[in-house]
Amino acid sequence: MRTLFGTDGIRGEANIHPMTTEIAMQVGRAIAFLVKNSKHGHRIVIGKDTRLSGYMIENALAAGICSMGVDILLVGPLPTPGIAFITSSMRADAGVVISASHNPFQDNGIKIFSRHGFKLPDEQEAKIEDLIFSQKMEALRPVAEEIGRATRIDDARGRYIVFLKNTFPRRYTLEDLHIVLDCAHGATYGVAPWVFRELGAKVTTIGVNPDGMNINHECGALHPQRMQALVRETGADLGIALDGDGDRLIMADEKGDLVDGDRIMAICAADMLQRRKLAKKTLVATVMSNMGLEVAMRRMGGRMVRTKVGDRYVVEEMRTNGYTLGGEQSGHLIFLKHNSTGDGILAALQLLVSLIKKQKPLSELATIMEPFPQVLKNVRTATKITPAQIPGFAKKLAKFEQKLGEQGRILVRPSGTEPVIRVMVEGEDTKQINAMADELCDLISRADNGLAES
Repeated sequence: MRTLFGTDGIRGEANIHPMTTEIAMQVGRAIAFLVKNSKHGHRIVIGKDTRLSGYMIENALAAGICSMGVDILLVGPLPTPGIAFITSSMRADAGVVISASHNPFQDNGIKIFSRHGFKLPDEQEAKIEDLIFSQKMEALRPVAEEIGRATRIDDARGRYIVFLKNTFPRRYTLEDLHIVLDCAHGATYGVAPWVFRELGAKVTTIGVNPDGMNINHECGALHPQRMQALVRETGADLGIALDGDGDRLIMADEKGDLVDGDRIMAICAADMLQRRKLAKKTLVATVMSNMGLEVAMRRMGGRMVRTKVGDRYVVEEMRTNGYTLGGEQSGHLIFLKHNSTGDGILAALQLLVSLIKKQKPLSELATIMEPFPQVLKNVRTATKITPAQIPGFAKKLAKFEQKLGEQGRILVRPSGTEPVIRVMVEGEDTKQINAMADELCDLISRADNGLAES
């Protein structure tokens, strides 16, 4: 059982357990301990987003790693996929990202990449937890010249920009496009504008002035309204909203209407199918992706397989079975031939290739998929209640599922990153699925309140 790690690393409010300097130092020691037991070199990359607490966590991690005799490479603010890329390209033994992704600034998190740039599997995270809570590391305390060193990599941002531009075919240009770009005051602020401008686009930017506390605040992939409005006001061709650590995106077409991860996957899958680049004609998505995406894939002559929520589970499925494209409705898209994790900038570039080749506006490309009506509601909980503990919940759920039949589905799951239970209902009747979601959410809220008061 893992008690520190959730769906995407360790996450929580900074300076409150588990996101304390004490835990961060022990995580650093544990990662270094595992590296020291490998036959490879002893270097670990550390990067972060723009949160105020990033300095605190960075220093604690660095201290823990160096105390075990392992060197660190500090890259500063850089998108999560950029840190995965740097880890692999510099042949380091691991990469650590300090970020809480789309969460508000007071939260922070720790994600860990292997030497090949892939997120650690559950078993490795469990091993790190075991090292933290046991005494297995106490025997190893290097001294004198055996203590690790820290080196700052000043050109990491430039290396990543060059990598991203190289994923965009040289025969194409963005010269005729006007893009509204929202960097969420996060880790992409020093990367994304340069990538799109150097490829020729006219770029109108927002969310590029981080102050340590404004990351994701009323901007970015979770709050794209300002980006949408600016697309309409300026007459731009499209909008791109990234999240705080740059591993996901949401887009807007030339009308300012949202284009989510499912539609982006459908557009890119169609292009890859046409070029015979979609391995086994298969797209990998999660249980959260709309049924309309499955229908679109079948119509195009492909198929879709689902995993549990979390981009690392998508990647695991892709690696296990040799697939090349996968992602989540939320905007994590993985092009495994290019990078080892979700990359918002890279995904935008791949979609733009399709846009240029087709010579059609994004609104027209997005019609490739017709989504089923879907409602997603979040119930914030004060306790660690699960749906299985709620009297009558299973019976009510079964009743609703029977009503929907094959023309809909219901998914109820605790979030892996927040104290929230997510209720998703999909079906043909918008009024019906909203009523079902509300009823299920009400059951959860009442049970949680009752448990909190007892």
